[in-house]
Amino acid sequence: MGPSALPRLSKPPLLDKLPRTLIRVPFTLGYTLVLLGTGLYARLGDPGTVHDLLADSSTDVSHLSQRPLLTLLFSALWAVGGITSPYLVVFPLVLGALERRVGGARTAGVFLLGHVLATLLTELPVAASVAVGDLPASSLRRLDYGVSYGLIACAAALAGLLVPRLRWALLGGIGVALVAGSLVDFDPLTEWGHGLALLIGVVCWLYVRRNARWRPS
Repeated sequence: MGPSALPRLSKPPLLDKLPRTLIRVPFTLGYTLVLLGTGLYARLGDPGTVHDLLADSSTDVSHLSQRPLLTLLFSALWAVGGITSPYLVVFPLVLGALERRVGGARTAGVFLLGHVLATLLTELPVAASVAVGDLPASSLRRLDYGVSYGLIACAAALAGLLVPRLRWALLGGIGVALVAGSLVDFDPLTEWGHGLALLIGVVCWLYVRRNARWRPS
């Protein structure tokens, strides 16, 4: 019996397709690696340094008024909860699915639109309320960071590419997740921002549909 007669072990279909899938989603892959890196540092790094970095990355009115671009960028480099955050599981699934359909640049555009607009639309009313005396000056500083606004916008935009049954199931799942999260840790501004991010993703439906490479039947 020669070597050619021996049975060949084939790779599982998932492992065989995985490298090709990752090559098709470079934005999602790179971004996920960044979040994994910052999540590991948040878990293993010096607690005082980590706290200072998160505080400096907070998208509160004080930081946005001093260095808006850097604040918006740095706040999107962290996942709330660190390396054990459920965002690290949902993030590559949602953004990867959207990137396969509309490309990396458009996926990044939807993410940034949700992240930036939802942040500004929640913090500008705070600044106005402090200016007229409805809120104390301490409201200008609060700990608010993470990828949730951009992720929710991308998930809502992805729903626009699905068949109606899956579309409303995805939107309903997002709604349930947001309600469950608010029951665990309720923050009015954050919940308002999540709702705005969801609406921003829905507004992007026409854009992603026009530029979709393919849609499931």
